[in-house]
Amino acid sequence: MLRTNRNARRVAFGATVAGVVWTMVMGTWWWSCGWQGCPTPTQLRAWRPTEGGALLARDSSVVSALSAVRRVNVPLTRVPAHVQAAFIAVEDRRFHTHAGVDWRGVMRASVSNLRAGSVREGASTITMQLARNVFLGNRATERSWGRKLLEWRYARLLEASLSKEQILERYLNAIYLGNGVYGVEAASRDLFGKGIGDVSLAEAAMLAGLPKAPSSYSPRNDRVKALARRAVVFDVLEREQVADAATLRAARKSALKLARREFVLTRTVDSWAVEAVRGTLDSLRAAGVIPRALNDAQLRVWSTIDRRAQIAAERAIAAGAAQIDEERSWNGFPVRRADERTQGALVAMDPSTGAVRAIVGGRRLERKGFNRAMRSRRQPGSTFKPFVYAAALMHGFTPASMVDDEPVEISSGRDTWRPANYGDEYAGRITLRDALMRSANAATVRVSRDVGVPVIASLAHAQGITSDLPQVPALALGAAAVTPFELTTAYAPFANGGMRVVPHIVERVEDQFGRLLWERKATSGSRVLQPTDAFLVTSLLESVVDKGTGRAVRDAGIRGPVAGKTGTTNDGTDVWFVGYTPTLVAGVWFGADNPQPLGWNASGGRLAAPVWARFVRDGWHSPEQDTPWRPPPGIESRQIDIGTGMLASDWCGPSRREYFRTGTQPTGSCEGAAPFAMRDDDPPDWHRGDDVDVDDISAAVESIMEKTRSTEKVRNITDRVMREIKRAVERERRERRDRERRVSQRGNEEHP
Repeated sequence: MLRTNRNARRVAFGATVAGVVWTMVMGTWWWSCGWQGCPTPTQLRAWRPTEGGALLARDSSVVSALSAVRRVNVPLTRVPAHVQAAFIAVEDRRFHTHAGVDWRGVMRASVSNLRAGSVREGASTITMQLARNVFLGNRATERSWGRKLLEWRYARLLEASLSKEQILERYLNAIYLGNGVYGVEAASRDLFGKGIGDVSLAEAAMLAGLPKAPSSYSPRNDRVKALARRAVVFDVLEREQVADAATLRAARKSALKLARREFVLTRTVDSWAVEAVRGTLDSLRAAGVIPRALNDAQLRVWSTIDRRAQIAAERAIAAGAAQIDEERSWNGFPVRRADERTQGALVAMDPSTGAVRAIVGGRRLERKGFNRAMRSRRQPGSTFKPFVYAAALMHGFTPASMVDDEPVEISSGRDTWRPANYGDEYAGRITLRDALMRSANAATVRVSRDVGVPVIASLAHAQGITSDLPQVPALALGAAAVTPFELTTAYAPFANGGMRVVPHIVERVEDQFGRLLWERKATSGSRVLQPTDAFLVTSLLESVVDKGTGRAVRDAGIRGPVAGKTGTTNDGTDVWFVGYTPTLVAGVWFGADNPQPLGWNASGGRLAAPVWARFVRDGWHSPEQDTPWRPPPGIESRQIDIGTGMLASDWCGPSRREYFRTGTQPTGSCEGAAPFAMRDDDPPDWHRGDDVDVDDISAAVESIMEKTRSTEKVRNITDRVMREIKRAVERERRERRDRERRVSQRGNEEHP
């Protein structure tokens, strides 16, 4: 007996402890809003029903809604009294007297449900409905005590933080009223074609009957059910004395007149930046950082987007693609199918941080469509060449190194590859700078063979190319498939001194109450180029813009420090321009989804570079405001002869100032290397006293030029030689006239 009592006490004690623990756990669960953390009073007062979430620019201005939500929030003062009274009478007649939970209603519903043996009647107040819509949308169809307890908790928080008027205002804007619309304002526009301030009592009764079953009672779905539900609402309004009997009788007789056109949002998702941001949000949901219950409409996202740049980018791509299609029609390349239309893409980012400033994935916004900036892999053509030349500079080449730009053949098994220059024009032996400036294919292939294709591919990957790069000789000319996003990213190290950047578009994500869900942590880039090599590549690419294939940028009026490279694939299927300033790197691409020529004279310099310039002009500040790139320590400059790459001399051809890494600058003079060098100890024949006619010399030189390939190098040297010849002949003629005059004077003196 004693042992039995002892066991009973133990059981009772254990049950008591378990009960206490369970009570504490449940109390903590309830107090913490289901372990999720409850919103603060400040957050509740600041909250408004979402109109689609918001994508914010880097200056916190709104770029676009994140999701299309058919809702228009209105203040309670714009909602007529009879509309307010109708909703209160139907949904929560003791709204103004309870503290969030109507316990009388709970008891009535409990008795009714017990008698029926199932859940037939609810007891949700307006405050509880608001709590369910705001906080428990993912559990809206769930019937459990857990959900009901959370409704009570959130309802008490709302009642403690907001006035009854504030709760009613938020409820009338938040409630779903069928046909895809939310809130009384959107529903009124959708059903009656007018704002909520103009609805009649009969129309208010129709709206007040919708929350119970919006889809079933929507007059656009079932007119008979809708009228039957309105009749029930009139009975409630009469019982609650919302209006006098005469007014209600007149309202009952009112015909139901629906607007012909449904409500259409004027505020929509209207930016390619949203499509790019969704990728980040999906990743954060997959990682569990953002609760899956929160849709895009319930988020506020702070991005790196520059609103002005984004608008300018979308306009530039749309206009550029339309212009190309117009030219194609003129030139006999008509567009017959949708996939033949010219599409475009643009990516712009801060070269020092990787923060995306603008992104466009097509000529027109496609809702959840194909974002070509991030997903379309196309051959980059000559825009890949800077990686070849960067690798060359890292492996002993200098901007003044001489390379052969003559036809080249590369054998691979039984196949022979013969890369040709644009227009089949060759420059002979030229400097590395001139080879890139002219976008010389033959010279580039020779450089890549000296450096090694694997080395070039490795460098491109290190700088930001993520796609596979085939280890073939044609890689030097862009025979790979990359996206505009990764190619633009890979150019950033050229602009920022050699650091790889991590591109990003989202900085911070908050929920609808302003609670921080995620914030990007600052990361430091990794070095992939020495500052000296990055500067030299930038210097080479500045020449491309100033004097080479990217000259269209200057022709468009862009001044200041700009570097970049054009690209054109075979038959003009893809055209590119990737350029940068000290504060912005941007890539532009045009092509068709079904690859085909963009015209007989399509090129990156003619079609893509002007669009790049238009974007920078309209969407960014002038590069003239930027601090130009300065030579870093370890860079020296020399005046070199263009024709030989050696130190310049007065007796050689045209020259220019060139940059070198310390220790790589040339030491020899051009005089010993120039094909037409002239030295003081080797005077021309006319110094021997023979009379030489300048016209004869000119004819001889012209004859030489006819027999020699007329290249820029030969022309430059010939011009220099011609000037020297003319000066020498004129000097010889003056001396002859002086001798003749002296002889004549002596003769006169001897024979007066």
